[in-house]
Amino acid sequence: MGGGSEPKGNGSYPILVDHPVGVPKTSILKGRIEPFYKPGQYEKINLLANMYNARFSGKPHVQISVWDAPGTSRPTFDDAISHEFKETHVGSSFGPSWSTHWFRVVLRIPKDIVDEELIELHWDANNECTIWTENGVPIQGLTGGGERIEWIIPQAFRDGQEHTIYIEMACNGMFGNAPDGKTMIAPPDPRKYFTLSKADIVAINVPARMLHIDMWELGDAARELPENGAEQNRALTVAMKIINTFQVNDQESILKCREIAREILGPDVDSHRVYEVGKEPVVFGVGNCHIDSCWLWPWAETKRKVVRSWTNQCDLMDRYPEATFACSQAQQYKWLKQIYPDAYKRVKAKVVDGQFHPIGGSWVEHDTNMPSGESLVRQFFYGQRFFEREFGIRCRTFWLPDTFGYSSQLPQLCRLAGMDRFLTQKLSWNNINNFPHTTFMWVSPDGSQVICHMPPSETYTAEADFGDLRRSISQHKTMQVDSSSLLLFGKGDGGGGPTWQHFEKLRRCAGISNTLGGIPKVKLGHSVDYFFDRLNSKVGELPTWYGELYFELHRGTYTTQANNKYYNRKAEVMLRDIEQLATIASIENPAYKYPTKDIDDMWESVLLCQFHDCLPGSSIEMCYDDSDELYAKVFETGKKLLDELYDSLGVLGARSDCLHKSVAVNTLPWHRKELVDVSNTEAAVASGDGQLLSLRPLDVRNENPAVTIHRESLDVFVLQNDQLRVTVDGGCITSLRDLVNDREIIDKGGKANQFVIFDDMPLYWQAWDVEVFHLDARRSVEYGQTTIFEQKPYRVTLVTDIKISEKSSLKSYISLSAAIDGQPSQVDCSAEVDWHENSKFLKVEFPVDIVNTEASYETAYSITRRPTHYNTSWDMAKFEVCCHRFADLSEHNYGVSILNDSKYGFATAGKLMRLSLLRSPKAPDGNADMGRHSIRWAIFPHSGSLSSATIRAAYAFNNPLKLLSGSPAAIQGLSKSPIRLVNTDKSQSLVLDTIKRGHDDEDVSQDQVMRVNKGQSVICRVYESLGGHSRGKIETKYDLKRVTKSNILEDELEEISCKDGQFDIKLRPFEVATFKLHL
Repeated sequence: MGGGSEPKGNGSYPILVDHPVGVPKTSILKGRIEPFYKPGQYEKINLLANMYNARFSGKPHVQISVWDAPGTSRPTFDDAISHEFKETHVGSSFGPSWSTHWFRVVLRIPKDIVDEELIELHWDANNECTIWTENGVPIQGLTGGGERIEWIIPQAFRDGQEHTIYIEMACNGMFGNAPDGKTMIAPPDPRKYFTLSKADIVAINVPARMLHIDMWELGDAARELPENGAEQNRALTVAMKIINTFQVNDQESILKCREIAREILGPDVDSHRVYEVGKEPVVFGVGNCHIDSCWLWPWAETKRKVVRSWTNQCDLMDRYPEATFACSQAQQYKWLKQIYPDAYKRVKAKVVDGQFHPIGGSWVEHDTNMPSGESLVRQFFYGQRFFEREFGIRCRTFWLPDTFGYSSQLPQLCRLAGMDRFLTQKLSWNNINNFPHTTFMWVSPDGSQVICHMPPSETYTAEADFGDLRRSISQHKTMQVDSSSLLLFGKGDGGGGPTWQHFEKLRRCAGISNTLGGIPKVKLGHSVDYFFDRLNSKVGELPTWYGELYFELHRGTYTTQANNKYYNRKAEVMLRDIEQLATIASIENPAYKYPTKDIDDMWESVLLCQFHDCLPGSSIEMCYDDSDELYAKVFETGKKLLDELYDSLGVLGARSDCLHKSVAVNTLPWHRKELVDVSNTEAAVASGDGQLLSLRPLDVRNENPAVTIHRESLDVFVLQNDQLRVTVDGGCITSLRDLVNDREIIDKGGKANQFVIFDDMPLYWQAWDVEVFHLDARRSVEYGQTTIFEQKPYRVTLVTDIKISEKSSLKSYISLSAAIDGQPSQVDCSAEVDWHENSKFLKVEFPVDIVNTEASYETAYSITRRPTHYNTSWDMAKFEVCCHRFADLSEHNYGVSILNDSKYGFATAGKLMRLSLLRSPKAPDGNADMGRHSIRWAIFPHSGSLSSATIRAAYAFNNPLKLLSGSPAAIQGLSKSPIRLVNTDKSQSLVLDTIKRGHDDEDVSQDQVMRVNKGQSVICRVYESLGGHSRGKIETKYDLKRVTKSNILEDELEEISCKDGQFDIKLRPFEVATFKLHL
């Protein structure tokens, strides 16, 4: 009684209980994890207290001096170090926004830490910086604000001597310079200053740092694995053991904690070998660094973001053998090559090593809604050529993770550019419908297809967390065919790319999958192309998606920054004209040399401005100052080239007021018969199908004008020619009568060409979004007096003064010209707008007496039909859509097209057509669209359904005849086009859109690396414009040796039979075909 040894029964455990044991509440244990390794009230006694073995700052270990670059200049290294540096210290502030400051940093490693495993420089001024070697090589970027603030100090610096580096400070954060306390997209604060808070030499406690990552992922596993499952409980148990084992300032306890962590993380967690064991991979991780070529910062800063980001990745590749990095945008590679040649050599070496992967095949990550079909071609043409010239490869994967919707012809153009894969994820942002597929076949209107993958983690900037891998399965929508996916990880938008933490976390996720399960196995070390290669055998089983990938968000980008969009359209037209005329001149005039370099430079500038935050209008004001300057250079160069071409063709750039000395320059590929102004009092008819059209007098007399205007009452006017009668009442068109077809076009009681304004306050993304609820906030504008502005025998015009608000007004012009036999008439409209609104949307409406459940919109090389009703949420989501030169609403026997020369936003709801004109968002550009605008559009009624008549009218509206002066001999020489397309089908749907020289011809090529072809060739690009099988033939007066069908990279694909200077063509619906004529 009362003593002796512990009694035991027949079993292996004591008879008597030693102490009570309960079951802790799981949620409490989960809550215990983060305070163990994160900042907070316990950070002086938790793991963070042991992250560093020593820290040194100030003299003699860290000596800092600075030179402040003037203004917002960004001087080169050589320029910077030539100046006098002044001593500075931690605590000093630098600015203002966008300025640059160069620091000379002299380091001396203390003897006490020379044997430490890892020594770093920690530098943080809450802004971006570039570290340079003493001899001027950029080696790493710093982000600031606690992220990517460390640079590993080389072993060579541990000799006790002084060593110098330079740090280039950019006075902007990763996401620009938004004012403190405001949203990231607020217009930049021009007066921000940045305080240098850290400039320390730090000895890292490496086991503690690794334990920190261990607990990060173990904690995620404990929180995110299925509740009360075996995997979750095991992860939670191990996490508790680690916390219970740890003792602050006890290194042995830290090492023991790491051993405990390996129970779940596995034995290979500190090595890339963790990916070589365990289950077959399901998720393929690829690092990437989406750098917006401009957005919340200007182009000049993007160039520095590139060197910062890409040198970081090269450094990580040296440290992590599994690291691969997918990197797009040829423009950014070119910047790096031009400005930072040493960094570019390092990148090229990593490309050869197979870790740095050029991808995308395009010049920039461009918008795809608004660029013309030819612009999309040139994005691929210049992008693929750059990658082939620099790296000996062509990209197979088109890479657009962040663009705001995807034009229907991209699959066809991808295939014609040698790419059969496409990656994006932006549709995961849809705010109405959930896109139904993860991996699928995307099909163009012509039937071309590419395999498309949208990572189910639904981001291109994954933080490489446990949850990212979970979502790669839980949000995967094509599991029945294939469960694999890509995980795109790394800091993005503002650059940066993966960090060392990302690689460490993914190693642990792989270890958890190997030992515990519960998440898909992740694999690093492969390329995006490797992932797609695995899917090739399953393409027949994958679901299909036909037509555009419409993005149900950011619809305001079709309208914001109107001037930028105007310049884009005008530059596209100018380049088309120059290439066509230069082709003819270079063949017919031996003294004229095709201006390849100038054309290439112009195209590269236009393609850059089509970047997906520039052309859509979602960048800060500085970016549009930059693009305005770039477009000005494009137009200056273009004018110079056109003047040279006119001289070569025997015409003068100056127009003549004399009819018999005048000539009209034409670049459209069909017969034109149009009215042109010769002087303020005289008009003529230009007619023909060549590049130079002669003029004949318009037979009109004041007593018998070809078009009339009558004032019916105070505010009612009637304009009439032989085809149309237009009634204008109170400044709006209340009747538009087709006299030839006896058809009223305006809906009963409707007012066409009526300006309306809407409240425009989206939920967050001001420049980007317009929400459907804006349609409920329609406001009237105040119409003033209508007067006769112009009354000539060949054209009449009304003008109406309109008050939009106390700040804004416009003048509305409605014109009708004389009808020309055989040519349909249109009502030309324009507006001069003085716009100073806040969060308003200006549109012009056309209620028409046309009924159809679909409207047709011109898009790149295609017609896209979209609903005019809201039957389903998918239909209603398209309440604002993108179009190019026209939108059309037609019945089978009659229709109306609205033409424009610079607008992209449109909507058709029932019978009401609306052209979007101007927006007034206040972020990220607080002055977006403020000021004066000149806008043109036209109402084009037509007999029958949508046809080539609208196609040609829209081309002509955007390519008006240019009146010059020339001799009869010059006119005769080009009165017939030397290369012409003849449509042999009644549809007349084939369009010869582009004529240019073969880029690799020996008298054209500027490239010493790529192939050079002997002789002369002409590229002709034809597309089918209406959606049907169509036939035609191309004729040329030139000596035609042979013809090949080519892709858009100008590779020859197949021989085409030709005879007597002509060859037949047959195209699929909406097919884009390129022919190379060898002369």
